[in-house]
Parts: sequence; C-alpha cells; structure tokens
Amino acid sequence: ILHSEQYQNANGDSFSVSSYVYYISNISLISATDTFAEPESYYLINESIPTSRTFTITDIPKGTYTKLRFLIGVDEERNTSGTQSGALDPMHGMFWTWNTGYIMAKLEGHSPRSNTVDNTLIFHIGGFSGPHSALRWVTLTLPTPLVVTAEGKPAIYLNCDVLEWFKEPNVIDFSELSLIMNTSEQSAAIADNYADMFTIDFVEHKE
Repeated sequence: ILHSEQYQNANGDSFSVSSYVYYISNISLISATDTFAEPESYYLINESIPTSRTFTITDIPKGTYTKLRFLIGVDEERNTSGTQSGALDPMHGMFWTWNTGYIMAKLEGHSPRSNTVDNTLIFHIGGFSGPHSALRWVTLTLPTPLVVTAEGKPAIYLNCDVLEWFKEPNVIDFSELSLIMNTSEQSAAIADNYADMFTIDFVEHKE
C-alpha cells in the first residue's frame, strides 16, 4: 500500500513506500513434457497503476502446467538493442543509459532511519552483465496445476512481498544504506534479496 502504510524491515527500521515498479519478462509455463515460452514477454508492473498488475498471455498450447518461470528485469539482449517501445520505452523512467541499461526494479519511500536528505529511500536496482548483474530468475511450483483448454480462461495470482527487499540473505540497515542509483555490489545484494519476493496465491480456472 503506497504512501499511508508503515512497514518494518528485518532490521527493525520503519518505512513507507511511495513508488514500487519492476519488470517481469521471459515468462514460461512448464509442464511434465514441454515448456511454453511467451514471445515478446516484457511487462512493467507499477503499483500506482492498477491496470499494470494484470496481464494476459495468449496462444498457450493446451496442456497441464505445473511451474511458472520468469525473469525479474530485462534480459541482456533488450538492454543492448537500441530504442525500445511499449513496456520497454525509456519514457517510463526505468532506463539509465545504453551502458548500464534498464532499472530492473525500483522502490522509493521514506524512513526515519534513512541517512539521506528528507529521510528518503531510493533503491533503483539495475545492471545486466558482470559480477553485479541484477537479473534474477524465478521458478515457482504451482499449488494446483494450470490446465489450459480451448474454452477456459485460467489465471495465476501472484503476491509480491516488498519486505523481501531488505532481508535474507542480506539484512539492510537504512541508517547505513538508503540510496542506490547505480550498479554495484550493494545493488546486487538487494537483487539477491528480492529474488524470492514472489509467491503464488492461487490458481483459478474459469470459463
């Protein structure tokens, strides 16, 4: 919940969130015998835009799928492919330069423990190559299989836990770290943390 809700990180620091934006890309559905990879699979999720939190994948082959796989961020190829459009348009404010590429995930807010001016929190996590790459793959086992038929419209509901940004394996103390706007060991540590921020709430089948 943006602005009004107060949270507490693993270090015991209270904070609020004013902006929460991240990329999901390269989505695949995995069955016992096959894998469906969505082509042109890039989505920008912005907590302040409710419509961005729901999207539809089409032309999935009939089958029973047991796992969901995707990338948090934008893959290396699209980081180095020149001007992009749609979800990858730089106008969305999720792009640095051609050298450093996309911001994979962005969290901004406030904490009385922050060591920045006005107690702001700014975590812009990017980097697509090298030892400090922020790209993280996620593979989730579905609690119940996703059955794709010609008539049905199944849905997967995901939860994304903002608290995971600041705990295992790296507990973040806002008095020591409250600003990241480049690719670094610290940004990679945050990416390691949020690699497990997604869980599946439930799978729904409807006609």
